[in-house]
Amino acid sequence: MEWKPWLTRWSEEWVRGTDPDELDPEVARGRWLGFAPATPEAVAAAEERIGRTLPPSYREFLLTTDGWRDAGCFVWRLRDTGNVAWLRDVEPYWEEWEGPGEDGVASPDGNKFSRGLMISLEADAGVLFLDSGDVDDQGEWAAYSLFSWRAAPPERFPSFAALMESLYAEFHRMRRPEGDTRDAWDDAVEQARLDALAGEVDGAEARLAQAGEFGRDRAAVLRAQLLYFLDRSYEAARLLHPSFVPEGFVGSPLFTEEFLPLLFAEHAAEASRGRGSILRSALNGDSDELQLVVARYQARLRRGEHRLVFGDPGFDALVHQALERHAADPDALWQAVRDALPHWRPRSDDHIAPVVLLAEPVLAATLTPERGRRLLSTPRGGR
Repeated sequence: MEWKPWLTRWSEEWVRGTDPDELDPEVARGRWLGFAPATPEAVAAAEERIGRTLPPSYREFLLTTDGWRDAGCFVWRLRDTGNVAWLRDVEPYWEEWEGPGEDGVASPDGNKFSRGLMISLEADAGVLFLDSGDVDDQGEWAAYSLFSWRAAPPERFPSFAALMESLYAEFHRMRRPEGDTRDAWDDAVEQARLDALAGEVDGAEARLAQAGEFGRDRAAVLRAQLLYFLDRSYEAARLLHPSFVPEGFVGSPLFTEEFLPLLFAEHAAEASRGRGSILRSALNGDSDELQLVVARYQARLRRGEHRLVFGDPGFDALVHQALERHAADPDALWQAVRDALPHWRPRSDDHIAPVVLLAEPVLAATLTPERGRRLLSTPRGGR
C-alpha cells in the first residue's frame, strides 16, 4: 500500500464532498484527514507497550499519519501510537459478542475480541480492531469491523489495509464525491458491460460488484442481470431497496418489460410457499413510482395480456416458436433458445442479459444455473 498518495486523494475527496460548515477547521485548512507521521521511536514505544510487533500495513500507516479522522462514515477517529490498546483493557464488554467454541469450551488463547488490538477511538456504537491471533504469511493481522446497530456478526478483512479500503468504499457509497475515483469506476462499469456482452462472465460480475461497493448504481443494475442467471437472485434483492433504487430505473423498459415480469413470477412462487418476496418487500416502501408501475402491470394481467415479450421482434418470435415446439422437451427447448441468442438485442445501454426468459415458468425450469452460465458466456447483443 502506497499510503500517502491514496490518503491524500481520500482527504481531497472528503473535503470536496463535505459541507464546509461540517469540516474540522484543521482539515479544511490542510485538506488532510490525517496528522503528522509517527516517528519510528513512537511506533517502537507503542509496540513495547502492547508487547507485540505491529502488522506491516498498520505500522506503515502510522509512519504516514499518526491517527486518522473520518474513516468511512461511522468512525470519526482512529487511535494513534499514544493510545492504541488491547480491546480487553479499554472496552472489555465487546467480548460478549463471541461466546465459547462449539463444544462450549473457551479457546485457551481467548476469542478475537480478547486478542483484539483496538484501533478505533470514536465511533458510532462500533469498534475496529486487529486480531493478533489471526496472522497470515506476511505478518498481517486480520481486521474486524463491528457496529451493534447493524445486528450482524463482525465483518472480517485480511488486513488493516483491506479494512481501510472498505471504509473508503463506504465513504464513496454514502457521500458520492466527485473526482477521479468516481470517474474511474464509471469507466470500469462501462468496460464491464462490454465484457459481459462479450461473454466474459466472472470478470465482469466481480468488477461490477466492486463498483457497487463504491456506490455506482448502474453497476448494481447490470450485475443483477448476471446474478439471476447464476442462481444468485438473493444478491440482486438490493436493486429494489427503498434507499437504493436508481433514478429512472423503475419507469424504464428494462424494469417494466424484463425485471417486473420476473419479480411477479418470483412473488407467485414465494406466495405458494407462504413466504414473502422481493416485490412485496419493495412495495412496503414509500416509492409512489413503483406502486404505479406495479398497478399498471396488474391491470395488464387482469385484461388477459399475459403474453411475455422476450425482447426485439426477431428474438421474441424465435423464443415463442421454441416454446410452442419444445415445451415438453427441456433439452430441445434450451438448445433452441441458445440458438436464438445471437438475435437478441438489448432494450437499452444498461441491458446485458434477457432476464425476462426466467419469468416464463417452462423456460425457467429449463435454464439451470449451469445453462444460465453458458448463456451468459455466449457473446450477444452484436458483440
